[in-house]
Amino acid sequence: MNFKQQLNAYKTQVEHALAALPFEGAPDKLKEAMRYSLLSGGKRLRGCLVLAACEAAGGNVQSALPFACAVEMIHAYSLIHDDLPSMDNDTLRRGKPTNHIVFGEGMAILAGDGLLSHAFEVMAAVQNENAFAALSIMARAAGVSGMLCGQTLDITLEGTQPDAHTVRKIHLGKTAALLTAPVTAGFTLAGADKDTLTAGQIYGENLGLAFQIVDDLLDLEGDAALMGKTLGKDVQEGKLTWPACVGVEQARQDAAACIDKAVQALKTLPINTAFLQEMALSTLHRVQ
Repeated sequence: MNFKQQLNAYKTQVEHALAALPFEGAPDKLKEAMRYSLLSGGKRLRGCLVLAACEAAGGNVQSALPFACAVEMIHAYSLIHDDLPSMDNDTLRRGKPTNHIVFGEGMAILAGDGLLSHAFEVMAAVQNENAFAALSIMARAAGVSGMLCGQTLDITLEGTQPDAHTVRKIHLGKTAALLTAPVTAGFTLAGADKDTLTAGQIYGENLGLAFQIVDDLLDLEGDAALMGKTLGKDVQEGKLTWPACVGVEQARQDAAACIDKAVQALKTLPINTAFLQEMALSTLHRVQ
């Protein structure tokens, strides 16, 4: 299979697994709100990264599928909470009304909480000798030193003068953490060695930095219809973005440099990382 075919195959596996989640014991309204955001589309990039990394390192893709679902639940929870009036106050996500617009703020908070907690329930049930180590990776990435750290800096430093060190720290937390963890967790599930995990860390961090830079550029220059959300909010809200720090042209060059670092990190490994390399390269050409 070529890259696009393999990506679609991974994505289909993740989509089917997410749709089959029963959320047993949850009230119907809570299930509805959780599924509304979880199954609203998206690239499934994080879930695909789990499967691809696990398979590249010789692991069983089926045993990694719950982790792929888990990282997509964590991502969906973060988007629900990000969209709330007390955070980014967005009314559109992937071309549809955001969760709190449809279900109300209280239910949106509960839906996000439900997705986060269920993600760990799903990972904890995996029968794999490396599952706990992989779960720990996901927990750190989603937690106070990872995504939450970046998001905290993002909202508390709005309107301040951007500098490269601070913006990089924000992006490593709010974006790169949850792109690095799927790779290193996937490698971990497959029992990969230290060198592979180190390369996966470098790959994920640089992929995440480039992804956020491109996202910042799309907020300035993208097509709102393709993006499925309101554009131009970063400037309006005084967000610390990479283009605001270094300019648009330099931001493009920096994104390309990050992707080169990501690809080069994987080329040192004695395993087939062609798909992961193509995944990184495709980031530079995203339009949504």
